[in-house]
Amino acid sequence: MTEKTAPWRPGGISLSFGCVLPILSVLLAIIVIWYLAAVWMNATWVRDQAARADAVLTAGDLIRQTLTLDRPVLPAPHQVAAGLWDGVAGQAVTSRRSLVWHGWVTLSATLAGFAIGTAAGILLAVGIVHNRAMDQSVMPWAVASQTVPILAIAPMVIVVMASAGITGLLPKAVIAAWLSFFPVLVGMVKGLRTPDALQLDQMRSWSASPAQVFWRLRLPSSLPYLFASLKVAIAAALVGTIVGELPAGATAGLGARLLSGSYYGQTVQIWAALFAAAILAACLVMLIGWIERLTLTRMGLAR
Repeated sequence: MTEKTAPWRPGGISLSFGCVLPILSVLLAIIVIWYLAAVWMNATWVRDQAARADAVLTAGDLIRQTLTLDRPVLPAPHQVAAGLWDGVAGQAVTSRRSLVWHGWVTLSATLAGFAIGTAAGILLAVGIVHNRAMDQSVMPWAVASQTVPILAIAPMVIVVMASAGITGLLPKAVIAAWLSFFPVLVGMVKGLRTPDALQLDQMRSWSASPAQVFWRLRLPSSLPYLFASLKVAIAAALVGTIVGELPAGATAGLGARLLSGSYYGQTVQIWAALFAAAILAACLVMLIGWIERLTLTRMGLAR
């Protein structure tokens, strides 16, 4: 009897055809629907222009023109891809039209806000788990802080910090931290409370100090929950940074590209910036996932 060889799994991900086919099918369906929506939403403008010019418009001409407009209502996928390629590879990295340059501006504020939010979330979680008063006082306020729309908070943060002479990266980082600390807080609290009573009693029977219980039991048990929350937090931090760039009239960052595109009706520019933000978020989440696998494997906690 011969053994069946498992499909190649780099990083634990199977690349078998059966796994890739559903993904490609969904992607193809999205692209087809996107093209149909682009034709439908841009057709009104094309028909109006043809009527003004008393031109006869065939179905082929209608489809071709709706997919090649300079300022379409909904850009076609190939137009967004071309705009993204031009912004990434068609410009010098130091150019104000480069998505790489704008992406770096947004990334720097995102990472700063993510670091602040993560530190705040972990510290608050430790305090909540070990102090009943903090559990009853801090946790409700943390939940209430997330009920206020970020679009209402961002202008206030920008204005208050600008009046104090603080501009640039820090105000955006504060907004990013506002969104990112809550997932870390909730995940860390859940993780630190994972050990059951039997495990805690066993640590006490060994005369373990509270610090030893934390470092040798609670913290290792919380890591899977922490990394899961970090993936949510890094994406939330990116959203917060982009939102923070909008009310400030910023000239740099992906939010600034979205803002300038909306001012001048450059829908291709808007969609290219949106896809650049999505790709950046995906890369950051993948980076957190790689660090998670590396950490949990070294600690013997990988599944």
